[in-house]
Amino acid sequence: MEQLEKAIAAIKEKMPELELRESEPMSEHCSFKLGGPVRAFAVPKDIWEFSKLEFILHMHSVAPLMIGKGTNMIIPDEGLEICVISTEKLNRIRLGEDGVTIHAEAGVSLASLAAFAKQNSLSGLEFASGIPGSVGGALLMNAGAYGGEMKDVTDSVVVYYLPEQALTEVAGKDCEFSYRHSAFENISCAILSAVFRLTPGVPEEIGAKMNEMNEKRRASQPLDMPSAGSAFKRPEGGYAAALIDEAGLKGFTVGGAMISTKHAGFAVNAGGASYDDVVELLDKVRRTVYEKSGITLTPEIRIYPKGMVLVDDWKQRRSGIMDQMAKSSQEKAEAQE
Repeated sequence: MEQLEKAIAAIKEKMPELELRESEPMSEHCSFKLGGPVRAFAVPKDIWEFSKLEFILHMHSVAPLMIGKGTNMIIPDEGLEICVISTEKLNRIRLGEDGVTIHAEAGVSLASLAAFAKQNSLSGLEFASGIPGSVGGALLMNAGAYGGEMKDVTDSVVVYYLPEQALTEVAGKDCEFSYRHSAFENISCAILSAVFRLTPGVPEEIGAKMNEMNEKRRASQPLDMPSAGSAFKRPEGGYAAALIDEAGLKGFTVGGAMISTKHAGFAVNAGGASYDDVVELLDKVRRTVYEKSGITLTPEIRIYPKGMVLVDDWKQRRSGIMDQMAKSSQEKAEAQE
């Protein structure tokens, strides 16, 4: 906490132009409409401002929490003593010189990305038009719908690799995409932009496909209620929504949190839901489904624990490496004597 306070002071001194909010309520940034205040909420206006901000945090051993649209996360009502970096202003998008690629920053919404593709007669992103997230988060979890996934269209991804404080471009084939997963979940990095490779198409046909998918979504999902999207990942050999429905849990409530009566795969905020309500609801659903079917459901919603702190331990890691090098050198010297 002391290091975070020092980092905030340094940011104010060295980056007075940065949009920095203190004690920012996360309920305003999460689609579930709950979450207490975080100590600092920074909104860099471009990648270069992000890099400067991240370097200051790094030098103070503070790791940030990156968020885009906040569509698959919940934060404790008590808040967290962390620094959140929002990608909302990293929203630049352009057509590649080859005419079949789109370059988009992490904060671009999937709806905007899909619409831009349609405007430029490019097909492949129709599935993404109704997903309520941004490019960064979608790549992180390999978001998908109606048979399409981000892995199908990703040519390359630019990340800020925190340990080295450097920008790195990763080829799409090296992102290790799988169902609702990417290699970036296991790497200390921040996704900043990506290139998507698409195929030429007819705008009218692309639009018709988008409309069809979005109509299905409106008819089957509780889009009129705050939620974090699908509550659970699809288990092998089945569907989470079907298992929850078969367990008799449609409409099941804990406080203000409820399993949607429209789609059992969604947990929604029916009014005044708390963090504890959601956690208890998901836990009871998992337990009941396991008792009924023997299948364990894995949450798709990212649940950040109470009291969580984010530390960049590069100084300790560097010290450990140097100690190991010194020990190895000493052992070699002793062996030569």
